[in-house]
Amino acid sequence: MGFCANAIVPSSSSGSVWNMASLKSALPSVSSSLRVPVTSAAFQSFSPTGLRSSRPRPRPKVALRYFSETNSFENCFTIIDNGGRISAMRHGRRVPKLNRPPDQRRALLRGLTTQLLKYGRIKTTRARASAMRKYVDKMITLAKDGSLHKRRQALGFIYEKQIVHALFAEVPERYGERNGGYTRIIRTLPRRGDNAPMAYIELV
Repeated sequence: MGFCANAIVPSSSSGSVWNMASLKSALPSVSSSLRVPVTSAAFQSFSPTGLRSSRPRPRPKVALRYFSETNSFENCFTIIDNGGRISAMRHGRRVPKLNRPPDQRRALLRGLTTQLLKYGRIKTTRARASAMRKYVDKMITLAKDGSLHKRRQALGFIYEKQIVHALFAEVPERYGERNGGYTRIIRTLPRRGDNAPMAYIELV
């Protein structure tokens, strides 16, 4: 490194000022064998369809422009057109299955609702009592309205026609001042045999 010191640091006798030109002249020159030429060969095998192309690409800016357009932030999302309806998960919408398929479960709930409105108090399992409670409240709410449309809705759910007419005649007087809570569930001893939890459900 002695030659660099002699080239960079001037002698005190000459009094010349140090500059960048003297520094560049003092550094050793880089040989051409160490330099890696940058050509468009890296872009010759590139094609948007993923196939190898034999035609050279003289301008690599075209390839860079293609990458910048396809790797945008908007392409990370998939747009699904399902008729304008938003599909979401059914969180918190659990339905008591009662170990039955949907058609049998609906028939069971219709039969329990009909029997409760007919007798005023029935004994069943706690799961069935809790599941049928909202349907009994719905029928009483329809009867409080008293319109023909509500009566036809009740006739489509309750099995016996006479119970519907009696319900629409008695409910406005009996539950006119009550807003909801038309049934009461009373727990009782488990059932013999399978030890299923039982309960009484009755009209208030």
